[in-house]
Amino acid sequence: MDVKLEVVVVPVADVDRAKDFYKALGWREDADFAAGDGFRVVQVTPPGSGCSVIFGSGITSAAPGSMQGLYLIVDDIEAARSELIDRGADVGEVFHDEGGVWHHAGTAGRVSGPAPDRKSYGSFASFSDPDGNGWMLQEVTTRLPGR
Repeated sequence: MDVKLEVVVVPVADVDRAKDFYKALGWREDADFAAGDGFRVVQVTPPGSGCSVIFGSGITSAAPGSMQGLYLIVDDIEAARSELIDRGADVGEVFHDEGGVWHHAGTAGRVSGPAPDRKSYGSFASFSDPDGNGWMLQEVTTRLPGR
């Protein structure tokens, strides 16, 4: 059985502000539907992704900005970081974890710069949308077998 992650719902306070932010990052607008009762669904997809992001009004009871640890996989973290900054995102510095396995929660154990030898899965950078939903860039240059 194949199972694929298709959509992630991101809670936002201002739908139009969120839509403008994600479109400015170069994400494709797939849908923007509204109903007369204040219900609205906006769907955007990051370039090259098979998974989309949905936000809107009346689609989640989660607090705006409460989604953390949303990962965007890139093949060149420094180039991706630069492009996102050019498009208006406030992306933090590239870092790797002192233990070399996975980064700790928050900023504990962060070492400035990419992972030694640019080890696949080891370099990260983070940014947030206008509501504070937290996104993480992760550099993957060689996939593990079966992925």
